[in-house]
Amino acid sequence: MAIQFNFVSSMLILVLLSISSVEGQGGGGGGVIDVVAKFGAKADEKTDLSKPLLDAWKEACASTSPSKIVIPKGIYFLSTATLDGPCKAPIELQVQGTVKAPADPGAFKEPKWIAFNRIENFKLSGGGVFDGQGTTAYKREGCKGHDYCGSLPINLRFDFLTNAMIQDITTKDSKQFQANVLGCKNITFEHFTVSAPDESPNTDGIHIGRSDGVNVLNSEIKTGDDCVSIGDGSKKLVINGVTCGPGHGISIGSLGLFKNEEPVDGVTVKNCTMTNTSNGVRIKTWPGAEPGTCSNIHFEDITVTNVSSPIIIDQKYCPWNKCKINEESKVKLSNISFKNIHGTSARPEAVKIICSATLPCENVELADIEITHSGPTGPAVSQCSNVKPKVSGKQNPAACSAPIPAKPTPTA
Repeated sequence: MAIQFNFVSSMLILVLLSISSVEGQGGGGGGVIDVVAKFGAKADEKTDLSKPLLDAWKEACASTSPSKIVIPKGIYFLSTATLDGPCKAPIELQVQGTVKAPADPGAFKEPKWIAFNRIENFKLSGGGVFDGQGTTAYKREGCKGHDYCGSLPINLRFDFLTNAMIQDITTKDSKQFQANVLGCKNITFEHFTVSAPDESPNTDGIHIGRSDGVNVLNSEIKTGDDCVSIGDGSKKLVINGVTCGPGHGISIGSLGLFKNEEPVDGVTVKNCTMTNTSNGVRIKTWPGAEPGTCSNIHFEDITVTNVSSPIIIDQKYCPWNKCKINEESKVKLSNISFKNIHGTSARPEAVKIICSATLPCENVELADIEITHSGPTGPAVSQCSNVKPKVSGKQNPAACSAPIPAKPTPTA
């Protein structure tokens, strides 16, 4: 995994060096394109940035030499924008200001606000903010039941990008997912900030699906749902140095709900901190439903503080009671490790590994677990079902020492 990560990082550095050399370049277009100076964008919070941004993108995308589009400091209004490739040379979009979405959820015809589509060698940077102004959507009747949330716009969509860097960018108060990664290859988020209140529903910080080589590094995520959620078809993911909370932790899944889901293979979550989250590190699959596989998953060097379910495999994941709870999951889990995870649990169930009875978890490892709980219901406990984990190092609570209740506590 380390060799793969270093190779990808080296390639990205080469790409970014080529992008950063755009200033002063000559023929073939390229250079720096200022949306205010060249295309008349106005930082007045009411004039739509859409046309100036799309005009700048059209020019940069047609250039045969690297380009940099700059959105200077100020507060801009943007109705919606989709920036399409393929482009002829690397492009950097440097956002220095704050870009605001329409506050009214009814202003959107599609579930996206800003989308980057089919681009190779792309960088999004600048220290700027994408503000989804989602407060109205959070209060929308029915949203908490997730009957309405699915059609709300995602702040940032990254679809089918190859060799991309998202660096020093903040996304806040999205009406749905903060960032969505689909069909990408070699994309890195670094110093990426997510900010949304803990009561904001379905606002996953970064949702990743069907992508190969995604890195989330040294980032801070505060939101109302999973800080990072990993869907089917995700391969060779590294999540390192992420602070999460509030939120629902770092989750693989949910898996096994839809037909033809692709395998999840090769996920490393390391050096992360969870504070006041409903979960820590988690794998969740639906009972009954559809088959799938999830393998080579490693959680290591994790600090948890007042986390409700610090370590959890839940193959009876059944939110809103919309599942076949009496059936077993058809998703096969294998080669999973939890190493050096320490801190405090908000509930007694510090470790909960509930696997499928028909497809028991294989090659699960618990090493150096130190999680405490103080409360009227007693000390921390470790519960296991349909799994025989390999155990090493300190185990507090003692591994798999507590019975599984008839009705396990549901997780968010």
